[in-house]
This record gives sequence, structure tokens and C-alpha cells, in this order.
Amino acid sequence: MIGPTGAVRVMVATKPVDFRKGAEGLAALVRESMGADPFSGTVYVFRARRADRIKLVYFDGTGVCLFSKRLEDGKFQWPAIADGVVRLTAAQLQALLEGLDWRRVHERRQTRVPIAAS
Repeated sequence: MIGPTGAVRVMVATKPVDFRKGAEGLAALVRESMGADPFSGTVYVFRARRADRIKLVYFDGTGVCLFSKRLEDGKFQWPAIADGVVRLTAAQLQALLEGLDWRRVHERRQTRVPIAAS
């Protein structure tokens, strides 16, 4: 995927937005409705009323980037529509962008290292 990977902060706006907005309009929404800094490097995710479209806005250090995707078949998995923000990990964001259920992605589990061979 082109874009952010690794240890990146991802914030998902749970309320649908007007998808006619571009990068500047969505950055203004980040500032006004989320109370956050759109130039912090955090990835902000927005949804349309129909759950088949998604937009991401983030600052990569040189400019504001806008990523948009529409699923041809199926819908993105979204949290319940309400005022607020949901935080995702980079792995959950990847799953969301693939159209998978991001809620099933979890952090790597710690495995117990055996002390001696059995």
C-alpha cells in the first residue's frame, strides 16, 4: 500500500461526512470537529453515508495527502454511527482498507519461551 505503515496513529471519525470535501475540507473537519491537529502525522479516516467509500487524510511531512477508495463489491466494516473517534492500529487500518473486519485484528500475542526442551 502506498502511504503510512508501521507505528502510526489512526483516528476514525465514526460519523459520515460529505464526500465532496477534498483534503483541505477534511483537514478543517479534523481541526473543528475532532479538535485535533491535521498536520501531526496522524492518519484521519472518514466514511461516506454508504459504507462502500472511505477517505484518509494525513500529513506526510511535505504536504497533506488524500487517499480515497471505493469498494466495487461489499462494504467497509465501520463502528456504530455516533459522534466520536475510534483509534486503530496500522494493522487494523490495513484490514479496513482491504474490506476486512478490522475488529478481528489484534496485537501480537506474547508467547511463552520454554525454559528447557521436553
